[in-house]
Amino acid sequence: MIAKIFIPILLMIVFSDLYYDMHYLRYRKGMSGWKRLLWWMPGILMIAYTIGLASIKAFAPQDVRWLNVYLFLVGILLVPKFVMAVCSFLGWQHCKFHHTQKNRGNLIGPVLAVVAAGAFLYGLTIGPRRLEVKHIDLYFEQLPASFEGYKIVHFSDSHVGTFNHNMDNCLRRDIDSIKAQHADLIVFTGDLQNVAPEEITYHSDWYKELTNGGHTKVMSIMGNHDYSDYMRGPRKEMDARVQKHEALQRSLGWDLLLNEHRIIKRGKDSLFIAGEEWEAKEADDTTNYVNRVKTYAGIPQQAFVITLQHNPLYWEEHLVHGQGIPVPQLTLSGHTHAGQISLFGMRPTMLSYKEDYGLHQLEGKYLYVTAGLGGLVPIRLGTTPEIAVITLHRLKK
Repeated sequence: MIAKIFIPILLMIVFSDLYYDMHYLRYRKGMSGWKRLLWWMPGILMIAYTIGLASIKAFAPQDVRWLNVYLFLVGILLVPKFVMAVCSFLGWQHCKFHHTQKNRGNLIGPVLAVVAAGAFLYGLTIGPRRLEVKHIDLYFEQLPASFEGYKIVHFSDSHVGTFNHNMDNCLRRDIDSIKAQHADLIVFTGDLQNVAPEEITYHSDWYKELTNGGHTKVMSIMGNHDYSDYMRGPRKEMDARVQKHEALQRSLGWDLLLNEHRIIKRGKDSLFIAGEEWEAKEADDTTNYVNRVKTYAGIPQQAFVITLQHNPLYWEEHLVHGQGIPVPQLTLSGHTHAGQISLFGMRPTMLSYKEDYGLHQLEGKYLYVTAGLGGLVPIRLGTTPEIAVITLHRLKK
């Protein structure tokens, strides 16, 4: 992951330190070479730290604390310095253009630097430790009468490796909050791990509690992280990690759906839960595991279907306007984490996803994309981790 942003991080460090060194430090009296080196030292150490993280084989370190410390240092060392340097640079350019002497960027820069650092640190510390329980009531004409008031708890994107070690209390709270809803059905829509299935073993006993000793159904699917594609290696090793992940999920007492469906009956009525595997952005992508023909085989066209699909990208194309499968009345997804950062209602995921977060309706069909509980990068600003409590109602004609 760090390898992908290595160049921007390097430019941020070099621009900030070089700008202040060239414009201020070298002209100050008594500023010897070793004192200027002290100014450069935090940036040099951050370059070394960045190289270290970028050089690991996996997409991210299995012990996420290395990433947490790195991001904390970025927030207190790099972000403030970079913001001040940019403001000072713009103020300097303004002075040159308007032939003035006072660089107002040097006054604005410290204020914006404090705000940026504060927001960054809030997003790393308080933001990911919050939780919102969202209650959603949905109405359907097709809902079988026996399922009036049927309660589903939807959670996603646990990324349990992020909780291990330093956020255990948050995961404990999340598990207790899910249990407290007394749901008829609990569904998990993917990304239980960050990189490797071993992360799950730290708190497997807590996840087992969700089944309430076998009295509560828990159905799950796998997300992109669960296929261990972020820890590359020989195909045999990668397949073994996927098999281990599948076994671990099933050991929790969860009903893992791999391009398959289940029937839930109440009296003479029934509804179907269809669990699709991960659908990548490109149809011919080697990491594309979805098989809709297999998933929906045997489901009557007029059945009431709830689909679990980690990626909401193709909801409209394949699940509302798709051909050859029963159209699900409700689709539950995750994956986007609601962008993890939202400023004035704008989220980075809005650039790639038409339905990146929240409840969406089209032609009487619903999609709910949850913000999820965690994330590989433990930062949340303006988008609170959540569980969704969805209650189904029969729409009276």
